[in-house]
Amino acid sequence: MRARLLSSLARSENAAVAPIVAISLFGLIAVGGIAFDYARMATLDTELQQAADQAALAAATQLDGKTGACQRAADAARKLIANQTRFANDGSGLPVTIDVADASNLPCNSTSGGVIFYKDRAKSAHPDKADDVAGAKFVEVTVNSREAFFALTPIVAILRSGSLKGKAFAGLGSAICKVPPLMMCNPDEPSTNTDKYLDFDADSKRGIGLKLVGDGSYTAGNFGFLETNAPGANALLEALGWDTPPGDCVAIDGVTTKTGINANVFDGINTRFDMPGTGNSCPQEGPGKPGSCSPSYNVRKDLVRTSSSSTCDWQENDASPTNYQDKRYRPPSAATIANTPEIMGLPRDLCHAWSIDGNCAATTGNARIGDGQWDINAYWRSNYGSNYGGQVGLGYGTQPHGYPTRYQVYRWEMDNPSNIKTPKSVTGGKAAYSVPVPGMCMKKDGIIPSETDVDRRRISIAVLNCAALKIKGNEKDQPVTKWVDVFLVEPSIDRQKCNPGGPGSSTCNTSYTNKTDLYVEVIGQTNSGTSGSTAGQVVRHDVPYLIE
Repeated sequence: MRARLLSSLARSENAAVAPIVAISLFGLIAVGGIAFDYARMATLDTELQQAADQAALAAATQLDGKTGACQRAADAARKLIANQTRFANDGSGLPVTIDVADASNLPCNSTSGGVIFYKDRAKSAHPDKADDVAGAKFVEVTVNSREAFFALTPIVAILRSGSLKGKAFAGLGSAICKVPPLMMCNPDEPSTNTDKYLDFDADSKRGIGLKLVGDGSYTAGNFGFLETNAPGANALLEALGWDTPPGDCVAIDGVTTKTGINANVFDGINTRFDMPGTGNSCPQEGPGKPGSCSPSYNVRKDLVRTSSSSTCDWQENDASPTNYQDKRYRPPSAATIANTPEIMGLPRDLCHAWSIDGNCAATTGNARIGDGQWDINAYWRSNYGSNYGGQVGLGYGTQPHGYPTRYQVYRWEMDNPSNIKTPKSVTGGKAAYSVPVPGMCMKKDGIIPSETDVDRRRISIAVLNCAALKIKGNEKDQPVTKWVDVFLVEPSIDRQKCNPGGPGSSTCNTSYTNKTDLYVEVIGQTNSGTSGSTAGQVVRHDVPYLIE
C-alpha cells in the first residue's frame, strides 16, 4: 500500500509549474532588468546627444566673424541652453555640463576642452590665431560624461553604463543677397596651392587696386560669375545691372561657379557709370516693364560724349600722338605726371596705370595687385584746378599713404555735389559729365547712397582659391574663403594709347585697357549686415545647422 502511494506521488505532475517558475525566476528577472537598464542607458545617451546638439547650435549662432565671437559661442554653449538629464544617477545632479574652464577668455585656436573651433567642415585646420574670429566658422561641442548605475541588472551582475557623452558639430549656414554674382580667384594664391581656405587679407589691402582679368580662365587674379538660378537669357546681365539683382541668394560658403565670360555682360556693370552700352543693357523685368539699372550719382570718368546729342556715345577724348597725354590720362611710366589731363576720372594705381600690363609685379610681387599709390594730384588738377590740398578729411577713414583712397574721394565728392555737377566742356563740341543727365543715357536719376539706397559703385565679390579647388568651369558647392567689398574705379572699355616718336607713332591704337578687365579698389571684408554706411547694400541670412 505504502509502496503504491509513493509510486503514485512520484508520477504525479500536479503543481510542477511552481518549481519550474521558481528556478527560472532569476533568468526572467535578469532579462527584464537588462531590457529596463538598456532602455535607461539609451535614453541617457539620447539626453546627452540632444544637449550637445542644442549647445552646438547655440554656439554656431555666434560665429559671425565679429570681435569676441569665440567667447560668445562658448558662453552660448554653456549658458543659453539649460539641458537636464533624468536618467543619470551618478550623483552629479540633473544639469548637463560642458568643460569650458573660462569661456570669457576662450581662444579661437583652443584644441582641447568642450568647445573647439574649426575653419571648415572637414576639421582640417583650427583658426590660425587665438583671436582669429574670421577663421572660426565651425564648432564642435562635447558635453561632460555621465553614468547610469543599473537598477535591476545587478541581480545577476554588478553592472553600470560606463561613461557616456554627447558630441555635436555645427556651423552657420549663410546666404548673401542683393549682390551681383561675381567671384574672383584669390590674387594671393600660388599656382601650387592646395589649401582651399587660403586667406585673402582684404582689410590689409584697403585702398589697393586690383586688376581683375576676365578671359574665361581661372587663375589668380581672374574673375568670373556665380550661378543664382535667375531665369532667362539675360539673367546675368540683369544680375549685374539691376538695382536689386534677381535670382536666389548665394550661399556664403558654398557657391556654384558659372562657365564662360560674355563681353556684353560688362554693359550691365557700366550702367552704374551712366553708360547704356550696346544692345539691351538693362533687360526688362516683364512685357512693357523696363528694368531698373540706375547709375550712381557720381559717375565721373575718363570719357566724354557729344554734348548736343540725345544719345550716349561715350568715348575717349580726342587725341593724337602729339597731344594725347594732355587730352587723356596716359602716364608714360609708373610715376606721377606733371601735365594736367583735360579729362580724367579716378585712375588706376601708378604701377597699373601706364600700360596694359603695368609693372606692379616689380613693386608688389604680383602683377594683379597694386600698392594703393595713385596720382591724386593729376586728378585734382584736372577736376579742381590745383594739386590736392587735404580737402578729404579723416572722417572718411584712415589714409594709408598720407592721402585718401579713391573710394574716400568718391564719397567726399558725393557729400559735396556742387563740386561735380557742372559739365566740363572740351574741344570738338564734347563734354564730360560727372553726374547723370536727366532724361538721357540710362534715363534714371543718379543714386546717392543712403539708409535705403545702395551704392552703385560698391559691390561684393566672393574670393575663391581656384588652384586648390581645380575650378575649370561650372563647379558646385565651392567654399568661399572670404567676401570682399570693392569700389568700381572705372568703366570697363577698350582704351588706346599712342606711341609718340617710336614704331607706329602715327597711330593711337596701342591697347591701354581691355573691356573684359575689371579694375577695382579694395574697401575691405564684407560685413554681415550692410555695406559701409549704406543699409540694404548686402543682406546676409545666417541659419545654424548640425553637421554631425
